[in-house]
Amino acid sequence: MSPKHVHILGICGTFMGGVAAIARAAGFTVTGSDRNVYPPMSTQLEALGISLTEGFDAAQLAPAPDVVVVGNVMTRGQPVVEALLESTLPYLSGPEWLARAVLKDRWVLAVAGTHGKTTSAALLAWILEHAGLDPGFLIGGVPANFGLSARLGGGPFFVIEADEYDTAFFDKRAKFVHYRPRTVVLNNLEYDHADIYPDIGAIQRQFHHLVRIVPASGRIVWNAADPLLRETLAMGCWTPLEGFARAPQPDALWSAQPLPGAADFSRFEVLEAGQPRGAVEWSLIGAHNMENALAAIAAARHAGVEVARALAALREFKGIARRLQLCGEVNGIRVYDDFAHHPTAIATTIDGLRRRAGAARILAVLEPRSHTMRMGVHAHTLAPALAGADEVWLYTPPDLGWDTGTVLRALAGRAHGSSDIEALARALARAARPGDQVLIMSNGGFGGLHGKLLAELQRAVSPA
Repeated sequence: MSPKHVHILGICGTFMGGVAAIARAAGFTVTGSDRNVYPPMSTQLEALGISLTEGFDAAQLAPAPDVVVVGNVMTRGQPVVEALLESTLPYLSGPEWLARAVLKDRWVLAVAGTHGKTTSAALLAWILEHAGLDPGFLIGGVPANFGLSARLGGGPFFVIEADEYDTAFFDKRAKFVHYRPRTVVLNNLEYDHADIYPDIGAIQRQFHHLVRIVPASGRIVWNAADPLLRETLAMGCWTPLEGFARAPQPDALWSAQPLPGAADFSRFEVLEAGQPRGAVEWSLIGAHNMENALAAIAAARHAGVEVARALAALREFKGIARRLQLCGEVNGIRVYDDFAHHPTAIATTIDGLRRRAGAARILAVLEPRSHTMRMGVHAHTLAPALAGADEVWLYTPPDLGWDTGTVLRALAGRAHGSSDIEALARALARAARPGDQVLIMSNGGFGGLHGKLLAELQRAVSPA
């Protein structure tokens, strides 16, 4: 008899919360705990009938669940972890539990890469949904077409955002090696996760572990313009490759070109082997999203969806929360939220907004929150990444592990530092003027800066 009561440690993260929702839909009794049991994740989980415990005390293991699923936020020394290791209870990481309980009988389509995973996975899931295939999915964001980040689905296909971050305190392999995909998207490869990987070679080896488990009847859809991916595949590949690139090149079956008058890439033509296959006009902007679309089209076709149907789906795609999402507009000042936290993603996001906004001022605001950013690994590439903005605000909390002065000086009078979120909101409100685009970038909540800024802007328009 398979285990029916699953207890999840670290349940409120996007990934583990998605695992919980899928487990509940698959018929398991699910409970969980976390240090941050608060809305919206807590209310979403409780609405699914999942009982939540605040904190990591050992008492939560009684009565004993059938299996404990351990999130990668869990560490040795936490009371529940120590009690678990002393017990005879079976335990697994989230990716391993998902692979064993859900993915083993599914056609897994895994989307990997340093950038674009969430968008590409969302596009792919939506194409399959639009084609009537009822896919399951687990994505690190909320696609507007679905309104949720995870679903069990009823068809054979399961789309998963395949993260290279490590799996658990007892399993230091990348999460994605557990998924055993039949279709893989490799978007790009850059150095990231400096808290886990000492150099780019270590990340390439993890990506090659993924390549090694894709069957010969599968498909690897890859960015043929990425030299590090090319190096990784040269380490050995046993699966047919299908390349895509922004511009035509020998290894790229798929390419695309913006249509006249669409410098922001909101309208583009898709080419297969240099031949036009149709056009897309959609709500997204940026060349990176055009590339994400090519990857999704290719992966969906491997699952049996014709190109024309995929293009029709893309035209109806409504975007993803926290990917250049408009939070509000006050007095002609637009405030956007974006998840960008790596210099390449920051530069790409600013470029996409610039192409849409034209000569309007862009005020870029960044929280250096990721482990890699807080370690100062990107200190020398951050100023060039932010250079496309007219003014820059860099949040510098007291516990940041490096001096941001070099970045501020490199931006020559256009950059400002702030160590206080309330003061930052007030400074932004004073600096912004009608027509400005305020781009707030963080892979966290940024202390509610978006709402605080909109409130300050409203207060300036309608003082009490």
